[in-house]
Amino acid sequence: MPRTRTALTFAAPLALALTACGGGTPDSAEPAAPATADALDDASADELYEQAQEEGSVVVYSFTSRIAEVETAFEAAYPGVDLVGNDISATEQIARIKAEAQAGTPGADVAYLSDAPVVLTELVEAGLLHGYVPPRLDDVVPDRYREPLLAQRLSTKVLMYNEDAHPDGPPVSNLWELTQPEWTGRVVMVDPAVRGDYLDLATELTLRSDELAAAYQDLTGTELQLDDGVPDAGSQWLQDLYENDVVLVDDTDNVNAAVGQIGQDAPPVGFTSYSDRRDNEDEGWALQVATDVAPANGIAFPALLGIVDGAEHPAAARLLIDFLMGDDTETGGPGFEPFYVAGDYPVRTDVVPPADAVALDDLGAWIIDPAAVAERRAEVADFLLTLG
Repeated sequence: MPRTRTALTFAAPLALALTACGGGTPDSAEPAAPATADALDDASADELYEQAQEEGSVVVYSFTSRIAEVETAFEAAYPGVDLVGNDISATEQIARIKAEAQAGTPGADVAYLSDAPVVLTELVEAGLLHGYVPPRLDDVVPDRYREPLLAQRLSTKVLMYNEDAHPDGPPVSNLWELTQPEWTGRVVMVDPAVRGDYLDLATELTLRSDELAAAYQDLTGTELQLDDGVPDAGSQWLQDLYENDVVLVDDTDNVNAAVGQIGQDAPPVGFTSYSDRRDNEDEGWALQVATDVAPANGIAFPALLGIVDGAEHPAAARLLIDFLMGDDTETGGPGFEPFYVAGDYPVRTDVVPPADAVALDDLGAWIIDPAAVAERRAEVADFLLTLG
């Protein structure tokens, strides 16, 4: 990032004190007022940095622990602006932002989170989280990833397997196989009641019921019959998976360890983040994404950036969002480096995906429509409660 200290061209005009004799030359001037939030939306990174130094810090709630790496890079790029990162799940963030707004004490400037269906309905529509798109990104971020909040990347919840135990490729090619006796007690996922992105996965399955019904017929040669009280093929798949003793855990680390640990004879498969494969070497895992799974291997969804209503550090908040979106190099530079891994898909059209990544078009995941998921989500949550 450039280090030029450009004067604030968007600040309020200086108040002039004229000489007593009425001459046109000022003999004193008051300091320029800080820019308003609306003016800050049009400011360059250099202009934001000028005011952010006065603010001194920026606080972010982040759904990924990689915010620690961002903190180091951001503070190196912008000396004098302290980044305070808080690693908090999207579900916890939503609850905290709502509680803090009710108390009138916002605790963060920026929210970096997933769970778009709930974010849009409970935070954006309520005026608790506001969108900001750095002007320099106008030509490189498609409209669908700009409104109502800016997406930094697409993340995933997809079927993963152990490539140490299955060197020839994924052990399944159809989601319905996971409901069969061979996989009893050998499918792992985070409980959708605990993590919103897993409830989004479950909801998307119901929205794709026609595709699931077709996949069932392709696998079995027979038409899917719904059980009494089951509304659609996606719900039937969920019920059959639960009845096949799916293992529900409380976080993705447990999924990754169960699926990926090297040396297992018959490891389970599980739904987790494709990008967690980056930890294989450090953790002794052999995680790999299952592609060519009918009708899909899971979902891709936006990782969103928003400014918390009443943010104490509005210029620094925008500067951080600008930094997280990466620079103009083909890899996104220091701000995007923690996310430049296989399984994270940049929304910037000028950032080239990592060479070892499965292309998004080849991944085989459904890209969710947050509005459609939001409309169905509560109904699916209620259905899952009946499965015990």
